[in-house]
Amino acid sequence: MTSRTYLKPPWMQRNIGNRLAPVFGRSVVSRLSVRGRRSGQWRTVPVAVLEYEGERYLVSYRGLSDWALNLRAAPDCRLTVRGRTEEITTQEVPESERPALMAAYRKKYGGMPTVSDVLTALPDPADHPVFRIRARD
Repeated sequence: MTSRTYLKPPWMQRNIGNRLAPVFGRSVVSRLSVRGRRSGQWRTVPVAVLEYEGERYLVSYRGLSDWALNLRAAPDCRLTVRGRTEEITTQEVPESERPALMAAYRKKYGGMPTVSDVLTALPDPADHPVFRIRARD
């Protein structure tokens, strides 16, 4: 088994912050619901959607998270933005395209709690799975 580059969020963020983020940060924080790669059960996590050059992206800023692994296994998912849920599919962005996206993510969301620190600790764009969002047909 290979190790993965991932910075696990602290207990407070996982158990308190992630639950409150969609309530207090509705203009920034969306909810991603993706099927678990082993269980098939829906898992929901808070995410910040990056809009860049007319496209939307999901950035796993902490590295190879469970939700990123789940999207790799099952790219069809749901995204709830400002109370509106849409069925989407995702496509992972090649590593060569990630530097500009990570720079845009840092510029837009670097002021959010923990984001800048995590991106400084994991500076290589290759460590951050990025997924292009598409409407599901």
